Amino acid sequence: MAVKAAKISVYAWEGIDRKGTKVTGELSAQNPALIKAKLRKQGISPGKVRKKNPSVFDMGKRIKAQDIALFTRQMATMMKAGVPLLQSFDIIGEGFDNPAMRKLVDELKQEVAAGSSFAAALRKKPRYFDELYCNLVDAGEQAGALDTLLERVATYKEKSESLKARIRKAMTYPLVVVFVAAIVTGILLVNVVPQFESVFKGFGAELPAFTVMVIGLSQFMQAWWWVVLGALVTTAFGVRHALRTSPAFRDRMDTWLLKLPLVGTLMHKSAVARFARTLSTTFAAGVPLVEALESVAGATGNVVFKHAVLRIRQDISTGMQLHFAMRTCGVFPNMAIQMTAIGEESGTLDAMLDKVAGFYEDNVDNMVDNLTSLMEPFIMVVLGVIVGGLVVAMYLPIFQLGSAI
Repeated sequence: MAVKAAKISVYAWEGIDRKGTKVTGELSAQNPALIKAKLRKQGISPGKVRKKNPSVFDMGKRIKAQDIALFTRQMATMMKAGVPLLQSFDIIGEGFDNPAMRKLVDELKQEVAAGSSFAAALRKKPRYFDELYCNLVDAGEQAGALDTLLERVATYKEKSESLKARIRKAMTYPLVVVFVAAIVTGILLVNVVPQFESVFKGFGAELPAFTVMVIGLSQFMQAWWWVVLGALVTTAFGVRHALRTSPAFRDRMDTWLLKLPLVGTLMHKSAVARFARTLSTTFAAGVPLVEALESVAGATGNVVFKHAVLRIRQDISTGMQLHFAMRTCGVFPNMAIQMTAIGEESGTLDAMLDKVAGFYEDNVDNMVDNLTSLMEPFIMVVLGVIVGGLVVAMYLPIFQLGSAI
């Protein structure tokens, strides 16, 4: 019967070094006795050793995609330096501030120490390591080139996360500004406009149509603001839930996003970049093209491209060339198709796909910067029209009264 390995924890320690100076620090081990043994090896007389409990904020931390990318890059560096796999887990685990990430690295170490391969250990954590990641690591272990494959996977994860961050940057900024504008407008309608309304009642004159409309909207918001707020919150949570649980809804959203002006172009180019980056990484790792395309389909991030890649996979399995199959599906730009054709003819498909990925990633980066620059004056105009319109509506009767006098 196998004995379950003790859980590794972080301990804060105090001690005295050879010069008699008091020193402190943190170390990871299975128990305080091992911490003291480590300190004695370094010439430090151990004093207090206590387990470091995670703070409330640390306990709430989740493992993000950036953490996995950093872990992959650090593992690649360790393998390149010739550090043994189990020791690499120890070194990398101690470097993470996130307790959840330290726990994940420790669990991977325990699996490998029990006799599992690195890829098999990763496959037991599908929440953090997808099939593509595991397949590439598996190919590296079988070929005896784990360091090279981990470096390629690390580059792939870093590029992918960088691309996603650019897309989020382009989408988040206008949404945040619109949200702030809605809050400001609501406050004006509920708290400011009623003050003017009480003043206008003493005029005894007919109010302008624009002012009457704003006052009517203010009265509606005062009476039903909770309904409007509830509807907005319910809609936001409903859309978020549908995106997580309904494949049909996600598919419709993906199709709709590609049809939007500017945003659609951005999403299209980012999908092409992800396709080229993923296929370049898998093909360079020695994965057969037909098998690689199955993993690539899920990595494009858009259902339209997913279906297109699956169709390409079917065409290639019948003997069609990759660039011709890309042309027939109708979603890839000519530049990507031509570069793929050159790569197939010259036997440098992975290198050409890497260039395609780099080109479209730079394109997306430039588009995000341009969109941000264009959105700033546009958003200022929108805010000016909304807030300025409310101000004009409130002061228009006062101006008319002044001209009548």
